[in-house]
Amino acid sequence: MFRRADPEIQLKTSEEIGKMRAAGEIVARTLDELRAAVRPGISTLDLDAIAESGIRAAGAVPSFKGYHGFTGSICASVNEEVVHGIPRADRVLADGDIISIDCGAILDGWHGDSAITVAVGALAEDDRRLMEVCEESMWQGIAQLRPGKRLGDIGHAIDGYIRSQGRYGNVQEYGGHGIGTEMHMEPHVLNHGKRGRGLELVEGMCLAIEPMANLGTRHVLQLDDGWTVVTRDAERSAHFEHTVAVTAEGPRVLTARAENREKIAALGLPDPG
Repeated sequence: MFRRADPEIQLKTSEEIGKMRAAGEIVARTLDELRAAVRPGISTLDLDAIAESGIRAAGAVPSFKGYHGFTGSICASVNEEVVHGIPRADRVLADGDIISIDCGAILDGWHGDSAITVAVGALAEDDRRLMEVCEESMWQGIAQLRPGKRLGDIGHAIDGYIRSQGRYGNVQEYGGHGIGTEMHMEPHVLNHGKRGRGLELVEGMCLAIEPMANLGTRHVLQLDDGWTVVTRDAERSAHFEHTVAVTAEGPRVLTARAENREKIAALGLPDPG
């Protein structure tokens, strides 16, 4: 486990956090555009084109495009696809689907990374509840990002909330991560853990908090395309993510969207700016 002073943990100044917020705002606007574009009949490749156009028009670069050979500007994961779904022309959304959209942007060398799950047309009650549980577990984890807390506190809060809500699977093979001048940095942030254990959080850390919750078991597998992760039992999955800075005032959500402000206020978190 990394110690507080470990040089592999990148700490940001307040000015650098401001630059990450600027990147995060581009991601937030892009996700708003994609949410508005989701409808039956649109392909995930169409959504990818909207994202890339919006990100580049804002003067930024898509984080995902070309990352280890990934072909999309977003990850578009439909129904039983958990994460890392590759945008495709033949993956056309239908009424009753749900889609998880993960989006990242680089602005002036700094990254923002965020994800939402969106209903396509009519939303079944089971799916609505799954999405609600997953998103709230993210906020429970975010609330732990305060100086003096530990990485284990984040995972404990996420897993504890998911477990308290019924028989949902909390995916353990994938999790959050440090972020800054690179999209994926130390430390890895588990979505399960023990309170008071792990790396101590200090001011200037920036972490992407991203739970994935399934309607069935937590077990997943990767498809032969080398990217797409699906639930092993073919049940549906939801994914939510925000990039968050650890500050003296509390967790600052750098990818916050307008719709998040009420929740941020209710949790007593600092204004994203």
